[in-house]
Amino acid sequence: MKIVLIGGHGTIGKTVAAALSSRHEVIIAGRNSGDIQVDITSETSIEDMFKALKSVDACICTAGTGYYGDFGTMRGQHMTAGIQGKLMGQVNLVLIGKDYLTEGGSFTLTSGVAAEQPAKNGTCVAMINGAVNSFVLGASQELKRDQRINAVSPGLVEDSGVRYGALFPGYNLVPMHKVANAYLLSVEGAVNGRIIKVYE
Repeated sequence: MKIVLIGGHGTIGKTVAAALSSRHEVIIAGRNSGDIQVDITSETSIEDMFKALKSVDACICTAGTGYYGDFGTMRGQHMTAGIQGKLMGQVNLVLIGKDYLTEGGSFTLTSGVAAEQPAKNGTCVAMINGAVNSFVLGASQELKRDQRINAVSPGLVEDSGVRYGALFPGYNLVPMHKVANAYLLSVEGAVNGRIIKVYE
């Protein structure tokens, strides 16, 4: 398969790329690095990426984050970057990319455990992850030509434990191979409209 992986140089993306690259053509896309550049906050940039690729059999996104901060001082402006990036960026990958995805192709988006188990100061991220999940459930009923869509919802992954562990006290670290397997299930399997949870 010809797979475009947005965020392929990130913590999760690198592991997913390694798991797929022995069997598939994996094209890494990123804002400033990779085989092709894309800014997922820009619909024009997304369209340009897909036009350059012409067609893909699978599109995976592991890019995007959101605001962590005190709820008492949080305002809408704090949420904007995450909404434009992790939420609308992934939504637009599907809305635009469906016209370039082959028959029977798949989208795999990334949400996260915060949709169900929000961390302290993580209301923004919880909202974004929940919205991504809901979009996947709805879009899975609407896609044509046997196209599929799923979301992988990882917990705190091993390789991010040092960086983000203080935000998630008491969370079990998720082994990277389990996270990678969730993406393999979405891309190489037959599941559709699934929120594939990898929490421990």
